[in-house]
Amino acid sequence: MIVYRESPFFQDRSDAGRRLAQSLEEHREGEAVVLGVPRGGVPVGVEVAGELNIPLDVIVTRKITVPGNPEAGYGAVAEDGTVVLNEPLVARLRLTEGQIERQADEVRAEIARRAAVLRERVAPSPVEGKTAILVDDGLASGFTMLAAAKSTRLRHASAVVVAVPVASGSAYDLIRGVVDDVVCLVVARTYSFAVAGFYRNWHDLTDEEVIGWLEGRQSTHGARSGRMG
Repeated sequence: MIVYRESPFFQDRSDAGRRLAQSLEEHREGEAVVLGVPRGGVPVGVEVAGELNIPLDVIVTRKITVPGNPEAGYGAVAEDGTVVLNEPLVARLRLTEGQIERQADEVRAEIARRAAVLRERVAPSPVEGKTAILVDDGLASGFTMLAAAKSTRLRHASAVVVAVPVASGSAYDLIRGVVDDVVCLVVARTYSFAVAGFYRNWHDLTDEEVIGWLEGRQSTHGARSGRMG
């Protein structure tokens, strides 16, 4: 669905995840892995993986922020160190290679910290030869997802699918050209864009909340597996 104004289409991330899963039915119990992008993509990914009965993992990415404007980013780094840059924006900001590398190193350190915490709760799932479904709660610039997609390609997934409840028009166009499929419930071709504007209930998650979602997923999945056995 293409929209031209901001509106709260989703109650919360759980609602968005369940609705997103309906558009991913072809992957039910298939050779696929859901990779949630922390923080906001984890609750959405938990719902998608649970509804489709496929494994859940995380892929940690983080934006490289514009100096003096922490809300804006000019690139992103993935868990394996993959870096993507918004080259036109880098040129406009007149950033030097040294500045970019210093900031990228800071981002890598934060990714390592966050990944170490999360890996205590969820072990890496192999994606080689499988469909990797990358899930976030929304795409603003799209560059963190672009880093995740390029990183996943290097892990030899048979296909890379990006699945999000909402994306800006520019992010949707950016991602669509580099992955095998994009499943996006709402493409917002609006003058300004904020992921939060499409949710009735939305807040920035903490690491502790993300851990809670992952631990809840493990308990639920374990109970389901036990019943099936």
